[in-house]
Amino acid sequence: MSVIIGMDPHKRSATIEVVDERGRLKATGRYGTDKAGYADMLAAGRSYADRVWAVEGCNGIGKHIAHRLVHDGETVLDVPAKLSAQVRVFATGNGRKTDPVDAHSVAMVALHSPNLVQVQVDADLQVMGISPTGVTSWAAPEPRPSTGCTGCCWNCYPAGRRSSCPRHRPAR
Repeated sequence: MSVIIGMDPHKRSATIEVVDERGRLKATGRYGTDKAGYADMLAAGRSYADRVWAVEGCNGIGKHIAHRLVHDGETVLDVPAKLSAQVRVFATGNGRKTDPVDAHSVAMVALHSPNLVQVQVDADLQVMGISPTGVTSWAAPEPRPSTGCTGCCWNCYPAGRRSSCPRHRPAR
């Protein structure tokens, strides 16, 4: 039996709802987006043999988790936020926005919309050598300054902090 796992992603958590091909609720859950939470969510999803993940906003807030799923061999569909919002308004009657209601709306959109885009591996991430879970192990460590500075100023690290480094403090 195939299932759709609808997901409402956030920076620190993701709420999922698992529905079968007739729209019947099979499971729900809220998981962290850290390594342990993601592993738990993936294990919960993999307990269903024939599954498709439907993630809201794969080009926005859901991009990080969608690409982690694709990297782990899962099939992921991108559900536009506007489409799931329309379903939420008509399904509940009042348009109240809660994470479980959003996850349900995402699952229903995926169940009834045949033309959703399947998320592919991001070529830019591959070219840069970045995996969805972070920089790959072969990436070079951050360069250390050779000026004797503590590494706390703009002169040593262009993206660093403004500092009180005595060696590079601007003259007054």
